[in-house]
Amino acid sequence: MIELPPPREDVLARRAQIAADLRGLVDKPEAVIDAADEMRAYETDGLTAYRQMPMLVVLPGSTEEVSRVMAYCHDNGIRVVARGAGTSLAGGALPLADSVVIGVSRLSRVLDIDFANRTATVQAGVTNMGITRAVEHEQYFYAPDPSSQIVCTIAGNIAMNSGGAHCLKYGVTTNNLMGVTLVLPDGQVVELGGKHLDAAGYDLLGLITGSEGGLGIVTEATVRILRAAEGARPVLISFDSNEAAGACVDAIIGSGIIPVALEFMDKPAIHATEAFAKAGYPLDAEAMLIVEVEGSEAEIATLLDRIVAIAQAHAPKTIRVSQSDAESALIWKGRKAAFGAVGHIMPDYYCMDGTIPTGTLPEVLGRIGELSDAYGFQVANIFHAGDGNLHPLILYDANKPGELARAEEMGAEILKLCVDVGGCLTGEHGVGVEKRDLMPVQFNPTDLDQQRRLKSAFDPQWLLNPAKVFPLTDTPPAWDDPAPLNLQAHGGGDAHASH
Repeated sequence: MIELPPPREDVLARRAQIAADLRGLVDKPEAVIDAADEMRAYETDGLTAYRQMPMLVVLPGSTEEVSRVMAYCHDNGIRVVARGAGTSLAGGALPLADSVVIGVSRLSRVLDIDFANRTATVQAGVTNMGITRAVEHEQYFYAPDPSSQIVCTIAGNIAMNSGGAHCLKYGVTTNNLMGVTLVLPDGQVVELGGKHLDAAGYDLLGLITGSEGGLGIVTEATVRILRAAEGARPVLISFDSNEAAGACVDAIIGSGIIPVALEFMDKPAIHATEAFAKAGYPLDAEAMLIVEVEGSEAEIATLLDRIVAIAQAHAPKTIRVSQSDAESALIWKGRKAAFGAVGHIMPDYYCMDGTIPTGTLPEVLGRIGELSDAYGFQVANIFHAGDGNLHPLILYDANKPGELARAEEMGAEILKLCVDVGGCLTGEHGVGVEKRDLMPVQFNPTDLDQQRRLKSAFDPQWLLNPAKVFPLTDTPPAWDDPAPLNLQAHGGGDAHASH
């Protein structure tokens, strides 16, 4: 079970005064929330197994207000947890009892659209889908597309380096982010990157992306927008086994074809999704792939012919090429609704997020099946197979004593397996609290020490999103006052960033 550091009683004792002070720093007094029933919405994120009421919630309306709130919290030793839409599946936005949650929901304006330079600048509370909706009238779009894209914010996407079904071709957030306005822990505001393609100096933008709100709070972002393809079409391919589907994925990628998306669903996921979305998924299959390609009609036809030929070598049960835009939309409606649909067949599920080399997919899927039998939990596999980003859903019932702990134990075994075959602990959900104590599986003590030094360089008091990413026993020994990084003394050095 996940532990959080105990609240600091001296901070809690000042709660009323802190709330009054914060109200003086924002434009609307109601932007500071201190009533328990109103803060309930902020006690958890997408990892709903863990809940903790924050001390206070603040919803600033501008970068300047975020700066003032951050400076106040820094000067008064108050822990801060940044929050977008709360869709994190790793507990990345889980509050602490003595923390102030700074939400970016009011920072929801599109600031600039520059079609000539193919960029959009937005406040950090704009939703992922909101960017595409702002530019689609000119046949442009924003490429990263997590399943929660209609509600998740660009702030959270940057914090966790989110991806989505189409990241196989277009990359994840870091490949589509060009600049940010960042408020540092002491309230200073810095600009990193911009509309230009390359920034001078160290790649601080790359460091911030995937840093899980532990180095600063992003209030504005400039992202790359792309011209929409002439057309796109998916094909459904079903198989008698997970291993056959995994081998087909490996063969498609190995052939040199880069589909715009290559998604995997196994039998439990197929059945749950079909009952919910009525997308025409094959109920007699053990596994199914959705492979989408795009381009001109001639290019699409050629690529689909090649993919079908590759699939035929792996004994598919069915192959169904979409014949219309409506059919394509229905296929993707099912995939986008898959996580929610699984909730209809079991009271609870534990959503994992690990990444593996695609060549190990058949082996890993077989091992997950063995773990499923050993632990007695059914697993629904739904994931971005083309880039090896796994999302096994461990189905359990939290009302049964001990099942959550066993589900977490099984999840840890799956993540260790990902590392053992040459992958990593997370692909797009981040570390948060969920994978925090598994970091030593991926990184040796020197690796972790370098990452902690970088954290201390930005946040010497470790006030930003504490108890996340790093094991509690591995944080600097004095939690309230860790030693700041002396850049001159320690020099440079590489650091591993887990996204």
